[in-house]
Amino acid sequence: MEFKTLRNIENSFRQIRLYAIVFALLCAGIAGYALWYSYRFAEEQRQKIYVLDNGKSLMLALSQDASINRPVEAREHVRRFHELFFTLAPDKNAIESNMKRAFNLADKSAFDYYKDLSEKGYYNRIISGNVQQRIEVDSVVCNFDSYPYGVKTYAKQFIIRSSNVTRRNLVTSCYLVNSVRSDSNPQGFNIEKFSILENRDIEVIER
Repeated sequence: MEFKTLRNIENSFRQIRLYAIVFALLCAGIAGYALWYSYRFAEEQRQKIYVLDNGKSLMLALSQDASINRPVEAREHVRRFHELFFTLAPDKNAIESNMKRAFNLADKSAFDYYKDLSEKGYYNRIISGNVQQRIEVDSVVCNFDSYPYGVKTYAKQFIIRSSNVTRRNLVTSCYLVNSVRSDSNPQGFNIEKFSILENRDIEVIER
């Protein structure tokens, strides 16, 4: 009888120990899940930005990794530089204004190219001949595998005179380095070692 009682007590201890282990594992699982869910929730909330709309109401905006947009910003930076640098009107103030804005996006290599053309009288001929010049950028190819980023730009240049329109093929190369964002440089890049690889006439259209 006494032996049977001891066996029952031993079985009870085993059951209690088993229940305790199961309960401990269950508590650990719940605690682990709670920590994981809290971390995920905090990360999701970190992606949200609340913007005050005219001081009246809060609007929800979503943030994202800035590196995702860098290739797009790089192409836009190079495209904008070419539009400013190669779009010319027969007006000295307009040319100088465009060049000043273009120089904010590039280093001294762009200024050197401008100075060389200016010394050769290119801009004076634009003004005196009442010539319009515009550019259409076909593509901007950026290599983000190495830094600084190598860039090639393929574009068409149109020189518009009263008698004809000259269409030219334009290919340029440069390097992009990261820079500080500002009102004059919103993409935060700077063009280095700007050079023209090809600039030749394709056709002349009489008007």
